[in-house]
Amino acid sequence: MDLWQLRIFCKVVEYKSFSKAGRAIHLSQPTISSHIQALEQHFGCRLIDRMAKQAEPTAAGQTLYRYAKRLDALREEAEAAIAAMQGEVRGRLHVGASTIPGNYLLPELIGGFTRQHPGVNVALEIADSARIMARVLGGDLELGVVGAASRDRNALQEPLMSDRLQLIVPAGHRWAGHERVTLTDLIEEPFIIREQGSGTLAALQTALQQAGMGLRQLHIVAEMGTTTAVIRGIKAGVGVSILSPLAVYEELAEGRLQALDVADLSLERHFYLIRHRQRSLSPVAGAFAAYLHASLVCD
Repeated sequence: MDLWQLRIFCKVVEYKSFSKAGRAIHLSQPTISSHIQALEQHFGCRLIDRMAKQAEPTAAGQTLYRYAKRLDALREEAEAAIAAMQGEVRGRLHVGASTIPGNYLLPELIGGFTRQHPGVNVALEIADSARIMARVLGGDLELGVVGAASRDRNALQEPLMSDRLQLIVPAGHRWAGHERVTLTDLIEEPFIIREQGSGTLAALQTALQQAGMGLRQLHIVAEMGTTTAVIRGIKAGVGVSILSPLAVYEELAEGRLQALDVADLSLERHFYLIRHRQRSLSPVAGAFAAYLHASLVCD
């Protein structure tokens, strides 16, 4: 068994296919199969079930996959550490982000960072805040940028920038042209919420609790799993919602949507840089964290 075989094994698990894994790392399917067979002989058990349409890890394969990913991350950290000793910042960085920073902030920042450090390759994972926190605390991601704070004592989190959520309505809505509405008005209006685990939903729940209310008092007509789906629902007249203006920047500029404040509802929140308190950052992760702090000003 060697690290290269483990990396091949991970690709088969991730692509659920011997042929797709081979194309991804430029190896023939027979070569991929021979490496998997060698691993199975080493461990004395089947690691991959060859199904009719896809390859699935067995229970032993799932266990090996978790360890193989950790070993691959250590290999990358070792390469980056040696490069740093030679005055270079290079290597692969795994970073996660919740929907708003992942879609609307980090792509541009990653572009600027990789222009400064062309030897760096960044893998960005986007999911809800709860999922990204779990991935960071589980050791799968070095850094995360999320829209909600964690209560886990192992989470080391630093505020990066503030974000003020607003009520988003379509251009033809009766509130279009208003600067603000009351909380009493809002609770009567058909409302779309994000799914549990969303930082946006958590911020809304906190704001409502501070106002002595809860989600149950809103007229919720739909729950949607992505910000994009919520935006489409607003445009289609399903209901209104509370979102970050960053997510609807183009629609606001073009006049297709309008952002309003809600009186007596404090919707200020922060985006946080989160990492595991007991894990030392690799040189490339440390450089990226410093770049984020230099680029984003926290109010």
